[in-house]
Amino acid sequence: MAGQKIGQLIDTLGVEADFDEGDLPTDAYVLLKVVKADGTVSLTTARSEGLDWITRLGMVTAAQQIENSGYTDASTDND
Repeated sequence: MAGQKIGQLIDTLGVEADFDEGDLPTDAYVLLKVVKADGTVSLTTARSEGLDWITRLGMVTAAQQIENSGYTDASTDND
C-alpha cells in the first residue's frame, strides 16, 4: 500500500483545531479509523515528516490524558 497525503481527507472529515494568532503548529500525529472494502475496521496512524518517536510518544500520552480527564491551561484559569 502506497502512502497518501491526507490533508484533504482531514478537511473532508471536518477536523478543526483552535489556534491563536501567531501560533505555529510544528508537528501532527493523526489516528484514523478505517473501514476496509470487506467491512472490517482498523486503526492506522499518520505523522508529519520528521516527527521523532519520543515526541510521538509524548503527544499520544498527553492526548490520552486529555481524553480521559480533560485539560485546562493554567494560564487561562484566572481570566
